[in-house]
Amino acid sequence: MKYESLDFYRDNTLRYSELSHDFTNSVYTDSSHPGLRDDMDLLRRISELAPGKRGLDAGCGPGGRNVHLLNTWGLNVDGIDAVEENIDLSKELHTEISDKLQVVDIGMELPFDDAAFDFVMCNGVIQHLPPETTENITVPEFVRVLASGGILQLMFKIGSGVVSVLDKAYGSDSVERTFQLYDEHRLVSVLENLGCSVVPSAGENELGGLIYFNDHKPMRYCVFWARKT
Repeated sequence: MKYESLDFYRDNTLRYSELSHDFTNSVYTDSSHPGLRDDMDLLRRISELAPGKRGLDAGCGPGGRNVHLLNTWGLNVDGIDAVEENIDLSKELHTEISDKLQVVDIGMELPFDDAAFDFVMCNGVIQHLPPETTENITVPEFVRVLASGGILQLMFKIGSGVVSVLDKAYGSDSVERTFQLYDEHRLVSVLENLGCSVVPSAGENELGGLIYFNDHKPMRYCVFWARKT
């Protein structure tokens, strides 16, 4: 079955959340940095780099796993997602953070004050947006809501154009999913024009620079951290 992005999440909310919470699809392969192996490494790194505890998970997905985990670590993190079913399930599974979750489309102006957060993380979400929206609305909004010295963690599929792939994680019949691919260097340039700079790598023990890895489908990703100066 072929899915458009939002319809996929509406129809597969529970299954996606199950895979997320047991970390089934959260292990990376062919990583360009020995310190990046899975989703937990990304969560630890953003908590290390952030100058404070106030954070935003932009596109928290079904179940709100990362919002839940980071709040249990003592951070103060909100989660937003464009799919109402994703937020509903997140509130059901983690009632203690229900007041931190809301339906928000990151392709539009965000309902937060300037400099509201010490960090924003957006993992595997802009691949559901057209590049013109990402470059002209989404990324500038992320920077606007970041405090001075704040960190943006951006993770996305790389390449050019739009691609459709089979995802075998959703039952015996693979589902066909469509993604927008991005040029990582263009996104870095957009952020530099907005007053942000990529956090460099400091060796094998500290994640930084542009890091690449594959997921289970497999598809190639890039992740980096940019600091607002």
